[in-house]
Amino acid sequence: LFYLQSRLKEAVQLLEDYKHGTLPPGVTNKELWGAQKIKQAIIHPDTNETIFMPFRMSGYIPFGTPIVVGLLLPNQTLASTVFWQWLNQSHNACVNYANRNATKPSPTSKFIQGYLGAVISAVSIAVGLNVLVQRANKFTPATRLLIQRFVPFPAVASANICNVVLMRHTELEEGIDVLDNNGNIVGSSRIAAKHALLETALTRVVLPMPILVLPPIIMSILEKTSLLRSRPRMILPVQSLVCLAAFGLALPLAISLFPQMSEIETSRLEPEIAMATPSKTVVYNKGL
Repeated sequence: LFYLQSRLKEAVQLLEDYKHGTLPPGVTNKELWGAQKIKQAIIHPDTNETIFMPFRMSGYIPFGTPIVVGLLLPNQTLASTVFWQWLNQSHNACVNYANRNATKPSPTSKFIQGYLGAVISAVSIAVGLNVLVQRANKFTPATRLLIQRFVPFPAVASANICNVVLMRHTELEEGIDVLDNNGNIVGSSRIAAKHALLETALTRVVLPMPILVLPPIIMSILEKTSLLRSRPRMILPVQSLVCLAAFGLALPLAISLFPQMSEIETSRLEPEIAMATPSKTVVYNKGL
């Protein structure tokens, strides 16, 4: 996350030297893998441009945890619910766009349309669920408060799917590039784009699960302890630590579900692509 441009250049140069067989003497495999890790974490695989620091996957936890804490605050008002859902989906939209498949250019107007759609869907779902819970008179105040703590998960999970689809819907219209075993572009496939968006959307459902489900359960137990009862000011710092731990668990778990460079059989793609290569499988950038 905090590597300087000079360190990134060193890593990229080392990989270029390896590719051209001009490695300086004494360079180890460990150093090469370290350089590869730095490049993959910072450079977009399609554009070869540096991803803006807050929107790299390495920045998702430090920049996202304060938002998660805000989403899980008890006794949310309508204004605070709207604010935190807007902030969360704004952050997600920028991360989705920065880590998209960028083999096809996408105009700014499409980004704005997707962003507005994602934010409106998230806020609508969250506010709607909160209103339903508040109007459920059969629940006791304690039960209502507990249920309200779980409202962010269905709201965020469903909105995350909308966010991914709306932010990247041009891929469905225009297709994404698929590559053969030698890295040559075989063609542009809408079927591969559907697979890419489906896989990314699934990770966006799994991702908030531990983050927005575990902390309310853990906090409901911790808040009953004598330590937090006698020191109510400690509730927010403790909740922040619990959210940070849950986020640290959830992100690698969700990202590892599907590889970024996914593989698909050519027979499952458009006939013209299947005929254009002898390779049985092709790869495409799923995005993160």
